[in-house]
Amino acid sequence: MTFARRQFLHLAAGAVALPALARGAAALDYPAQPVRILVGFAPGGTTDVIARLIGQYLSERLGQPFVVENRPGAGTNIATEEVLRARPDGHTLLLVTVSNAINASLFKDISFNFLRDAAPVAGIMQVPNVVVVNPAVPVKTLPEFIAYAKANPGKIAMASGGVGSSSHMSGALFCMMAGIDLVHVPYRGEAPALTDMVSGQTQVMFDLLSASIGFIRDGKLRPLAVTSAARSQALPEMPTVADFLPGYEATSFEGLAAPKGTPQDIVDRLNKAVNAALADATFTARMVDLGGQTIAGSPGDFGKLVAHDTEKWAQVIKFGNVKPE
Repeated sequence: MTFARRQFLHLAAGAVALPALARGAAALDYPAQPVRILVGFAPGGTTDVIARLIGQYLSERLGQPFVVENRPGAGTNIATEEVLRARPDGHTLLLVTVSNAINASLFKDISFNFLRDAAPVAGIMQVPNVVVVNPAVPVKTLPEFIAYAKANPGKIAMASGGVGSSSHMSGALFCMMAGIDLVHVPYRGEAPALTDMVSGQTQVMFDLLSASIGFIRDGKLRPLAVTSAARSQALPEMPTVADFLPGYEATSFEGLAAPKGTPQDIVDRLNKAVNAALADATFTARMVDLGGQTIAGSPGDFGKLVAHDTEKWAQVIKFGNVKPE
């Protein structure tokens, strides 16, 4: 009896360990083929650059190509849907941005729920926006701009990269908190919006710092404040919007996600590799050059960030009655 009982317990223990061993084997075998990173924007922008930088690092570290594929359209929903419908084996990933948080409330007819259907992998970078004006606008500080806007309600054109874009939502939050009325002028992307900003067709923009910093350095746009809670390493002398509007914060972020159901050990292996990149001085310096800062952490940390911004932008969309184009 004693031997039979011991033999049973030994076999039972082995049976319990088998799933764990299988999961471990899956992680050791991963990646077994090239990995796709889908980006919901056209090539050449900040998000695309970040995807290619992290893809190159992961390729070198994990021994398989991490190939960036651009799927622009529908405010990143095309790329997102393709990833969320993919086989959950870690070989199809999404470059997540703040658009995924905004779209949850902006679009009423999408076929997925990002918070429910995605498995957060890792945050990569957080990028503030910067309030910039055309040099012809007669203000040099944010309080001066607020006073100027209140004196000219409905007369100041605010450019953005499109309805629901980070630049649009940052400006909408600012208008809500400052009690001002700006005329929103949406463009099909940040590049044409910046072109008209520089030419004076529009007067103000809450643009990604990474996109505007070249124009700022050339004196073609005048910065007034950054939208992050703390000052930016790229413009350390620039105050924050929150210095004048306490509680204001609007940043974009980049990270990776996989379809729900991706084995946790594969998610953890990817997370560890991404965090290794974020600890690399050369990689970190490149993020600073792009106007942002790294956001290392666990998959859960990144998931909390996306959930927090999803709730936050839902309130702004409701307040401003923002509708998709």
